[in-house]
Amino acid sequence: MAEVQKQIQWYPGHMAKARREIAEAVKLVDVVIEIVDARIPIASRNPILNEIIADKPRVIVLNKSDLANSEENKKWVKYYTSKNQVAILTNSNQGVGMKNVVDAACELMKEKLERREKQGIVGASVKAMIVGIPNVGKSSFINKVAKKQTTATGNKPGVTRKNQWVRLDDKIQLLDTPGVLWPKFDDEKIARHLAYIGTIKDDIIDIEELALNLVAELLETNKKALFERYKIPEDFEYEMPLEVLEEIGRKRGCLVRGGEIDYTKVANILLDEFRSAKIGAITLEKVPEK
Repeated sequence: MAEVQKQIQWYPGHMAKARREIAEAVKLVDVVIEIVDARIPIASRNPILNEIIADKPRVIVLNKSDLANSEENKKWVKYYTSKNQVAILTNSNQGVGMKNVVDAACELMKEKLERREKQGIVGASVKAMIVGIPNVGKSSFINKVAKKQTTATGNKPGVTRKNQWVRLDDKIQLLDTPGVLWPKFDDEKIARHLAYIGTIKDDIIDIEELALNLVAELLETNKKALFERYKIPEDFEYEMPLEVLEEIGRKRGCLVRGGEIDYTKVANILLDEFRSAKIGAITLEKVPEK
């Protein structure tokens, strides 16, 4: 099995259109709420969005924090704070941290709103734009913060296809935007991390290769959690990650005639259980040392 190929290309037509729409919409808003996946805070930030957003006030939302390591979550918040950036931990499925994000967005605009009032503009609300790559939970976030089903949600990336306004109250309005990836992934590790969490669709990547790469990474960073989940003895001897993947297959009965491993079946099990944190609350990307 080879590693995931470099320079993965994935840029559907609707994403190119979404990028243009976001570039136009950013002119209409006061503040940007950027949602990233707390498990991969580096890979889940689109460099193209940085160019589009430029110097707009921004709140970074580390969503799905329940699926990430709690200690690493704290380190990431501290990291952004040290760079004078606002970062909030959320779990949009359970509604954790929603109010904190709204409050942070309003606080960033406090002085601007006060200036508007002095100019006689009374009752002006904060206009905030929600941005992020596919599958980081933007639609779930908006539905939870609005306390009603306002947008379509799903496990597959790319559900939101158009911009739509959602008024929370008299103080703030949210503009939901489609998830946007960048044209190609030159960084092999970033491509893998996006694929692990399901941002890059499984049907365009060899999931057997992907699962093997995930095993290799977890052996380096979270071996204990991996072995405990699949009841592999601590003294299990292996020379290659493939042997561990095959042992997981045997433990889960992923066998075909002749006792051979059903690699597709075990790959699907491994990826599903990583994405749902059944292997453990794991953060793949650590805070930069510098």
